[in-house]
Amino acid sequence: MNKNKINWVAVLTMMFLFGMISFVTNLAAPIGVIWKQAPGIEGSNFWGMMGNMMNFLAYLFMGIPAGKLITNLGYKKTTLIGVAVGLCGVFIQYLSGKVGVGASLAGLPANFFVYLLGAFICGFSVCILNTVVNPMLTLLGGGGNRGNQLVQIGGTFNSLTGTLTPMLIGALIGAVTAETQIADVNTVLFIAMGVFAATFAVLIFVPFVEPEQEKSDASVKSLFKYSHLVYGVIAIFLYVGVEVGIPGTMNFFLTDTLGTENAATTAGFVAGTYWLLMLCGRFISSLISGKVSAKVQLATTCAVAIVLVITAMFTTNVQASMPVFTGSGFGMAQVPLTAVLLVCCGLCTSVMWGTIFNLSVEGLGKHSALASGLFMTMVVGGGVLPLVQNAIADAVSYMASYWVIVAALAYMLWFALFGSKVKNA
Repeated sequence: MNKNKINWVAVLTMMFLFGMISFVTNLAAPIGVIWKQAPGIEGSNFWGMMGNMMNFLAYLFMGIPAGKLITNLGYKKTTLIGVAVGLCGVFIQYLSGKVGVGASLAGLPANFFVYLLGAFICGFSVCILNTVVNPMLTLLGGGGNRGNQLVQIGGTFNSLTGTLTPMLIGALIGAVTAETQIADVNTVLFIAMGVFAATFAVLIFVPFVEPEQEKSDASVKSLFKYSHLVYGVIAIFLYVGVEVGIPGTMNFFLTDTLGTENAATTAGFVAGTYWLLMLCGRFISSLISGKVSAKVQLATTCAVAIVLVITAMFTTNVQASMPVFTGSGFGMAQVPLTAVLLVCCGLCTSVMWGTIFNLSVEGLGKHSALASGLFMTMVVGGGVLPLVQNAIADAVSYMASYWVIVAALAYMLWFALFGSKVKNA
């Protein structure tokens, strides 16, 4: 491909896909606010977070096969498969507002199981797309600095849609009652289906040269001789759980405790601010990473996040003001200081994925691609940890559940300081 000529139609398509990864992933937690109120679920945070769990559970099954799809079919065909699967998944979520409404299955709403199926299928889609979008943007940019620049822009768009998703859903939900249905957020699902359909149509006609893939004869099992990689895989599992669990559980907490007419709207915008700060953190990290090592960045952000979360757990009775959408316009809303502190954690979590990955694959050489598939599998932590956290929230309290986050951050701090040392590379 000519490095001086960029196919901007293809680039914009990849940008939209980058955004869709975050958009579809971040649907699950705020939509859980609706399912929590359904007959048979009635306030269970555990079941409210189950859609998020199903979305991330797909990574466990698809992480390594997604890499094999690229090897066997190439990047373009793999992307088309990912987009088609995503369209099907969102459509099934839409059907959950039509099929089985009012019926019961195993004591739970029958249409809830339809929704969970859709969330699981969407998880397959975002896993596939996560595996292909970065290298495709690099290819379309001609590699080098320009390719890296496109990846960074795509990451920014990813963070932007992650910010807007809980805000949009919160605005659509408004006041949460037993009558609130998933059909109330059909607008979001229609947007998702429209983007997926348009992207699929564009991709069919976008020509590009497939990148050469460096072959490795290593097996996944052989990677476990690298101790720092093993510790890093655990760190990634915990990190994704932390990234999702902090704002997801906070959204539930605020919706239940604010006591205002538009509590879900306010909670959605507060949670969205967390993702906005992640965007800011990634931008700052891109400016300083040339001078500040991944180890220092990870250790510092983990330590700060631990302090923020522990302080947040004991400041629920202290009020603070935050700019949010109130339902009729933008203004300052009174929220617990807890929420402000948890939102600030977005600045910390923003750099953790990249730093953990960089430290973990140090010295792996051509085996790094295989390690990437293993990392993608461990994204399932984004479903497991929030589920455990919200089971504790049901049994004890919301704030007690954040000890799960503290423990995960403490492990990541240990990994940054000690576990990331390369011993067997």
